[in-house]
Formats: sequence, C-alpha cells, structure tokens
Amino acid sequence: MMDFNSSSSLSGQITALVDLGMQRVRAQQPARDYLGASRLGVACERALQFEYAKAPVDHGRDTEGRMLRIFERGHVMEDCMVAWLRDAGFDLRTRKSDGEQFGFSDAQGRLRGHVDGVIIGGPEGFRYPALWENKCLGAKSWRELESKGLAVAKPVYAAQVALYQAHLQLHEHPALFTAINADSMEIYVELVPFDAALAQRMTDRAIKVITATEAGELLPRGFNDPTHFECRMCAWQDRCWRTPT
Repeated sequence: MMDFNSSSSLSGQITALVDLGMQRVRAQQPARDYLGASRLGVACERALQFEYAKAPVDHGRDTEGRMLRIFERGHVMEDCMVAWLRDAGFDLRTRKSDGEQFGFSDAQGRLRGHVDGVIIGGPEGFRYPALWENKCLGAKSWRELESKGLAVAKPVYAAQVALYQAHLQLHEHPALFTAINADSMEIYVELVPFDAALAQRMTDRAIKVITATEAGELLPRGFNDPTHFECRMCAWQDRCWRTPT
C-alpha cells in the first residue's frame, strides 16, 4: 500500500503509477513485424538487426516511463504544429481519404514507413505537393539542428525524409521539415531537396539488414568500442558484445 500522506514522496508515488500505466498500455500494443523507415539512418546495422528480429532488450533496458512521456510529447506537439500550419494557410493532410495514415510498404511488407503529412497547397513561395515531417527536440538538440542543418545535425531524420520522398513519389519538390524547441517553443523550418543517392543507400541498407537477419548472418557492429556513446545507449549493448564479432 502506498502512503499518499507524505508530500515529500508524493511526486515519486504518482510518477511511478503513471509510468506503470504507460508501460502497461505500451505492452498491449502489437509489436512491429517490419523494419521501420524512420530508423534506417542509425549508425549501427547490427542494432537494426536486433530491432527487426525483435530481440529482447538487455535487462533493465526496457523503455522507462520518462521516455514514454517524451514520445507522447512528440505526438502532442505534432498535433499542435498541424493546427498552426493549417491556421497559417497550408493545406496539410495527415490522413488519406479512407482515414489511413500516409505511408508506404516495400520488400514484401518487411520495410514500411508512415509520414507525418503531405502539404498539397498553401502560401505562395512554396512548391506543392510536399512531404511534411515534424520533430519536437530538447533545446541542445534543437540548437544543433539550427546551426548545422538537417543532414549534418540529424542524419537519421534526413534519411527518413529521403526515403519518404522516394517511396511516396514526393521527390519533385523539397520537403518541409519543422522542429519545435520543447523548452522555448521556437520553430525551426528547413526545405529539404530530394537526395536520391541517400534514398537509394537507405533502401539498399534495408534490404541488406532484412536479408542478413533472415539468413542468420550477424552484420558488423557500427563501433569498435563498447564504451562509445551510441553503444552505451543501445538497448542491446550486452547482447551485442557477448556475441563474437
């Protein structure tokens, strides 16, 4: 029985209950049976294999409630950005006429992606139709994006945009990429021309990861040091480094 009379621990108690509820809801959601296009730009192909194969994450690496709340924040801010762009005069569609989300399926359904939206009209000075993708970022990450641009600061997002432009035939006009600073609510906007070479590399990579995984072949690690930042953050770090190279 939790003691709700102590104000000093009330936040922790309620947070724990919220976390359990969010984790319970997440566990009830069906697991992906495909490789997500939004993930193809990550640095390590072996991590993509573990993800595609639904390998159990390392002990203690289950998604924490705090991260689930961050994911939820992204969904909420995306809805805000949709309303703001529409109020600004953009004809932004986030669903097809049948109510389904815009997306694509390739490699016999083993590679799939779902886009945030498609802009089919709006203010002068832009070209339509155009892919629309949105992110909500912390201040440090947002500032890096502002100073370096999408391709350099966020290559995973750049790969995602290129794949969506290619597979949804939205390559003729630059994509509209927006990012909200979660701390200051500043908006970053970038027009992203189609990068055909990047889209092809990512499509080839998807086939490589899927084929190798289904053949039982483990691809090389993306890094040679288990203490590398991206290795330390990986949900399969222990599994990976217990496995011979």
